[in-house]
Amino acid sequence: MSADGAPIAKRDRRAPAASPQDNERTGPVQFVREVRGELRKVVWPTKDELINYSAVVLVTIVILTALIAGLDYLAGEGVLRLFDVN
Repeated sequence: MSADGAPIAKRDRRAPAASPQDNERTGPVQFVREVRGELRKVVWPTKDELINYSAVVLVTIVILTALIAGLDYLAGEGVLRLFDVN
């Protein structure tokens, strides 16, 4: 729909045809050069950032594991009481 709410003519939604340049394969040496060039652009975390991020992930895993284990225990006890197994 356009800005005024009128329908827009049907568009061709097919993917554009690949140019011959896209089908060319690069050699292994060129590939490694390009990979190294891209890796130089990456902003790597510092040692302190890496330690902090790792600590946050580990604490989150411990908390979520305890939460899921507690919910599992409560659900199991609820089912056992519901069917009067104890």
